[in-house]
Amino acid sequence: MKIHEGQPVLRGGAPVATAKVALVLIHGRGASAEDIYSLGEEVATGVPGVALLAPQAAGNVWYPQRFLAPLDQNEPYLSSALGVIGGLVKGLVDGGVPHERIVLIGFSQGACLSLEFASRNPRRYGGVMGLSGALIGPPGSPRSVSVGLGGTPVYLGCSDRDAHIPLQSVEESASALALQGATVTKSIFVGMGHTVNGEELAFVQKLVVKLSGCL
Repeated sequence: MKIHEGQPVLRGGAPVATAKVALVLIHGRGASAEDIYSLGEEVATGVPGVALLAPQAAGNVWYPQRFLAPLDQNEPYLSSALGVIGGLVKGLVDGGVPHERIVLIGFSQGACLSLEFASRNPRRYGGVMGLSGALIGPPGSPRSVSVGLGGTPVYLGCSDRDAHIPLQSVEESASALALQGATVTKSIFVGMGHTVNGEELAFVQKLVVKLSGCL
């Protein structure tokens, strides 16, 4: 059942054929590709050779239930959403951008999807930036212990009192992804709420600059 396949993908920045780095930007629940695309533009400012891709969810929602719900309650939406990310990644690789220079960036529901995609498709990526998100599934869900992420930089930024993302889920995700071979950086901000701050954006931008070879 196709749900998100065929929805628009907002594209910009450098052409894929000449890009040094590609950012796959995944928006949150109730938001849009345009919303997360502006974040991509911000972190790519002044960095040459960065391609931006932001897919749109059908109805502005990637999956209907909370990320903590049993997995089957978010199907077939979840599989469709992960398939969209997989298709974009494949297209980038086919277009000449290696996995090692592809960065998945998501906020909220999009952060959960970005982290879940990397966990289910472990390999060395340029980075996975989970802004106010965690791996999908109930607490204690079994996770692969493959070390296939091979040192992929994973960033988990979240508030200590996020109304949507329990701190326990962030901690559990950090441990699970580290076991899969990721190099995890975790930033917990006191009283921040469900949003993105300048420190998080600075971390993402530093990674993009490094991957582009501008350092």
